Amino acid sequence: MTTYQSDLLRVLEERGYIHQMTNAEGLDALASKQVVPGYIGFDATAPSLHIGSLVQIMMLRRLQQARHKPIVLMGGGTTRIGDPTGRDESRKMLTDEAIEENIAGIRTVFEKLLTFGDGPTDAVMVNNNDWLGKLGYIELLQEVGTHFTVNRMLTFDSVKLRLEREQPMTFLEFNYMILQGYDFRYLAKEMGVRLQMGGSDQWGNIVNGMELGRRMDGMELFGLTTPLLTTADGAKMGKTAAGAVWLNEAQLPSYDFWQYWRNVDDRDVGRFLKLFTDLPLDEIARLEALEGAQINDAKVILANEVTALVRGRDAARAAEATAQETFAGSGAGEDLPTLSLGAEGMRIGAALTAIGFTASNGEAKRKIAEGAVKLDDQTVSDPGMLVQPGAGETIRLSLGKKKHGLLVE
Repeated sequence: MTTYQSDLLRVLEERGYIHQMTNAEGLDALASKQVVPGYIGFDATAPSLHIGSLVQIMMLRRLQQARHKPIVLMGGGTTRIGDPTGRDESRKMLTDEAIEENIAGIRTVFEKLLTFGDGPTDAVMVNNNDWLGKLGYIELLQEVGTHFTVNRMLTFDSVKLRLEREQPMTFLEFNYMILQGYDFRYLAKEMGVRLQMGGSDQWGNIVNGMELGRRMDGMELFGLTTPLLTTADGAKMGKTAAGAVWLNEAQLPSYDFWQYWRNVDDRDVGRFLKLFTDLPLDEIARLEALEGAQINDAKVILANEVTALVRGRDAARAAEATAQETFAGSGAGEDLPTLSLGAEGMRIGAALTAIGFTASNGEAKRKIAEGAVKLDDQTVSDPGMLVQPGAGETIRLSLGKKKHGLLVE
């Protein structure tokens, strides 16, 4: 492990955030002598980010904890184009109103994890539509760019070999990297930003922005990326069979959010405690060394700490209490996900999918065939069974030992 002089890089290294840096010595020296404004960009494609973005948000938190200035860049302009990184098809266009609503929803999570204000190390949120929109460039790209695929434009050039996607990339999307580079240069000139951070898939875009700032303004800028974050079994963070693990309460109940962290693989506990909590490293070392059933105590601490940061300490306490009541046997904690079936009721397979326990009715049938589904602790064997709670009746639905919900009329 490299020995850094600055608190910033030392913390980022110790907790596992660093994958690549453009000039580690230069950034370390800068962070040792002055406040470094650093930013990460987030596109506003949904009213909430999911946990795949949480490592980036936590990195801004670490930046502020090390007495530097975090800049949250919302892509109000670039969302109108869509980042093609890692995508095989074009993203659906959003209206300006939808983008603004999404930004408002996303901001609520940042307000829990960062301290905003006017001070030298207070966080600020900016919207790149404020400057990109004035260029008149996006309107041109939106109108014309969608009709040109880069694939066709590069048909007679060996560069076409770089395009490995199966679907066309429009000229509109191709311009995303130009606008992201312009963002870095603009923020450097207008707000003194010296550092852009992001996921490992953003390395090329970050370097492009650094080079643009050097060529146009002679500025020395820095880039830092985090490792690609996957679970121990190789799955990408942020997705489950039941859908995305959203950060906002409106998109995912706190109990479900808490349960995600409570159910992580044993091998992920130590790494996730370092990345997603503020617990001291010596305490994390103690927790990740637990074995057997005791590792579950560490998982409860992980779930409590992450939920407290993202949703608030009260939400964490309520989720843990619901889990304890549920797993004690007969409990039906108030924070369990609840599905209203209506007076006509619903087939058990459809109910499993509607409540989010299975991704499809086909998966629901397989789980029923495996004997993994219970209603009020009675195993269900018929996938066509009609579930029809009476007025005021509550039926507890369970999938395996970890997923529980309530069915009401």
